[in-house]
Amino acid sequence: MIRAEGNITFNLYTSGQIEAATKNFDKACIVGRGGQGTVYRGFLDGAAVAIKRCNNEIDESRKMDFVRELVILCRVNHPNIVKLLGSCLQFEAPTLIYEFVPNKTLEELLDLHRSRRFHITLGTRLRIAAESAEALAHLHSLPHPILYGDVKPANILLAEGLVAKVSDFGCSTIDEKTQAVAKGTPGYIDPDYLLEYQLTANNDIYSFGVILLELLTGKRPLSKERKSLTSLFQEAMADGTLVDILDNDIVDEDTMRVIQHTAALASQCLIVPGATRPPMSLVAAELRQLALADEVQRCPQQPLLLEDLSFMEMGSTVSTWYGNSRTSGTFSLEKKAVLSIEFAR
Repeated sequence: MIRAEGNITFNLYTSGQIEAATKNFDKACIVGRGGQGTVYRGFLDGAAVAIKRCNNEIDESRKMDFVRELVILCRVNHPNIVKLLGSCLQFEAPTLIYEFVPNKTLEELLDLHRSRRFHITLGTRLRIAAESAEALAHLHSLPHPILYGDVKPANILLAEGLVAKVSDFGCSTIDEKTQAVAKGTPGYIDPDYLLEYQLTANNDIYSFGVILLELLTGKRPLSKERKSLTSLFQEAMADGTLVDILDNDIVDEDTMRVIQHTAALASQCLIVPGATRPPMSLVAAELRQLALADEVQRCPQQPLLLEDLSFMEMGSTVSTWYGNSRTSGTFSLEKKAVLSIEFAR
């Protein structure tokens, strides 16, 4: 056991411990796969953990993403950021060990809601948003700020009680710097970022604004026709037709004040250019206050019972986090042009 920055405990595990925890990397223990590697559920010191093993055949840039995640998470300790417990350096490929988060991602929770298999109250949506914003605010406030770089629902895990845990730091960087290639996910990328690939805190704020729109409308960030939810929202705000695009399940006379305040906050997060966007700390504080409003608290949230749902239909609990979402990555110049045109509409 060693102490990382900020007095965070970090364990170095042996290959034998990892092999025992995963039953020698038994396929039955796999809970996620992706471009970076495979994730196994195992037990270390009597506690469930997620063991992320980097693929041997991935290129050097992907391995650097893996190492970057280790370096960044060693510096972070926050209740709404997934905890890195340690690493194993005795395999050919890097291996990271995280706390195991039992529930789905926010993306999967929204999919459950869209398919009418689970109802998410306005209060729960705002609380998850507030917790996620607090995590990002913490990253931005460090002496050497961590810029997340890929804010989206698929990277927000949900622990017991649907508590948010921000995860997957493969696109993150420490301090502002220009990246060699664009990274992120279509629908969430800040137009400012596409100009020079210069990652800043404002880019995270823009992407978070898109998440707020998803929570308010229940819609995906890009339609089948590739029109952005951001454009749809801005048109509705300009025309005074916001109510037409809101999720009907959260709209009533009692909640409209809170919804309108949340929409105004989202609008501030999406301002282009982004110099006047509110800092993440202010966004988090406002969301926390809105989540505690009396009119929101009147509707209790039913628990999420995974045993009542089909894992075949829902997918792996950690497929989009530990395994790396298929929508993340780099972009060609052609994709950059398409995104720039779309966001300009």
